[in-house]
Amino acid sequence: MPEVLVPTPLRPYTGNQARLRVEGETVGQALDALVRRHPDLRLHLYGEDGALRNFVNVYVGEEDIRYREHEDTAVGPDEEISIVPSVAGGIDGLVEAPPIQFSNQEIRRYSRHLIMPEVTLDGQRRLKAASVLMVGAGGLGSPLALYLAAAGVGRLGIVDFDVVDESNLQRQVLHGTRDVGRPKLESARDRLRDVNPHIVIETHETRLMSVNALELLLDYDIVADGTDNFPTRYLVNDACVLLGKPNVYASIFRFDGQASVFGAPGGPCYRCLYPEPPPPGLVPSCAEGGVLGVLPGLLGTIQATETIKLVLGIGEPLVGRLLLIDALNMSMRTLRLEKDPECPVCGENATVRELIDYEEFCGIGTDAGPISANIEEITVRELSAALSRGDDVTLLDVREPHEWQICHIDGGRLLPLSELDARMHELDTSRTYYIHCKSGVRSAEAIERLQKAGFTRLRNVTGGISAWAEQIDPTMPTY
Repeated sequence: MPEVLVPTPLRPYTGNQARLRVEGETVGQALDALVRRHPDLRLHLYGEDGALRNFVNVYVGEEDIRYREHEDTAVGPDEEISIVPSVAGGIDGLVEAPPIQFSNQEIRRYSRHLIMPEVTLDGQRRLKAASVLMVGAGGLGSPLALYLAAAGVGRLGIVDFDVVDESNLQRQVLHGTRDVGRPKLESARDRLRDVNPHIVIETHETRLMSVNALELLLDYDIVADGTDNFPTRYLVNDACVLLGKPNVYASIFRFDGQASVFGAPGGPCYRCLYPEPPPPGLVPSCAEGGVLGVLPGLLGTIQATETIKLVLGIGEPLVGRLLLIDALNMSMRTLRLEKDPECPVCGENATVRELIDYEEFCGIGTDAGPISANIEEITVRELSAALSRGDDVTLLDVREPHEWQICHIDGGRLLPLSELDARMHELDTSRTYYIHCKSGVRSAEAIERLQKAGFTRLRNVTGGISAWAEQIDPTMPTY
């Protein structure tokens, strides 16, 4: 029987199993057997029309079969089928080696580069003449910026508008405890100047949007995407393709990471990999699902490596390849990624000629709720008042037990989302349930499942326990 490899974001729906043997002589038969065994996977893999979702890729071995009739693709009993949902040959150097002179101090600083035949003095000149724009100064942006600065990339631009929070310090090594509350750009600039005073640091304290993206990206040789949301990721991709800029991409979630180079001449773009974003709320963010603190260090360092290779024109950058990292098993795989001839951005008959509204493209800010439009909501202040009055309601917490240990609302009942289907019989359809999670995403999914099972008296607690800690009980620990 073929073996299906399940990525971390989907493992809660398979009982946390990463590898499953399933029956089937074709990919379609194998996936059908998988979702019949684990029905909760169907929502994440298939749309209402029964077709595989556009933000889910399927590989047999290392071959991307999406642009073939994947349902009928034969699969052998010993072959592996990889599910790769969205959570991104050599190339000529992008920068000439201008006649830059180095001081003796710089020669000493870069000496370990200069003695490498793949770099030499000419390569170091290319690095000093290069410019890189990093989108985000967070988990991925931290190691990326540190290593590009240390390598001597002459001009580094950073786009960010956030401030340093204590929860950032577990992984965002560009910032320190004393920086909490400061704009990330200020602490990043100070740290990078200390790393290398011979380079130029340019900060752009703004949100990257359709109205400013082309202008911001235009003046840089390479763009490195360290974002953590789908609208900005698609925005960066489309802007890079329109401007002809390579997009060095990485993404992270829990223990899993992806990396690639998009938008290079002749190579695919991010939309070739994921033509459409997942529906809002279906893919949890790192804030909702967590991330191993060192994982962005791994992926950000890979981004820095790929960026330097592009500048120098050496090696085989990740153009047309998708690198997958599973830190829990410490395994890495590289899958081939084909350029989609029908891609609306980089395809032969591209239709995207200008930047669009990416929040709308990703379904954010529309009238539809996170999972369903038929979800009634209640604020934490209204919930607090109802509990104080002794109303006949039951507070249901659908977070995981390890989250409950951090903090919980007194009187609440823990029923993790991962156990909901198996324990739904414990609930009473005649009762009113106020349901919450950390921020409101998982609770909305829980309500949708309960509605399908016949429950009608359900309320989603807006903002979840994070809002409760902020508005009702400031002494509660937050995470």
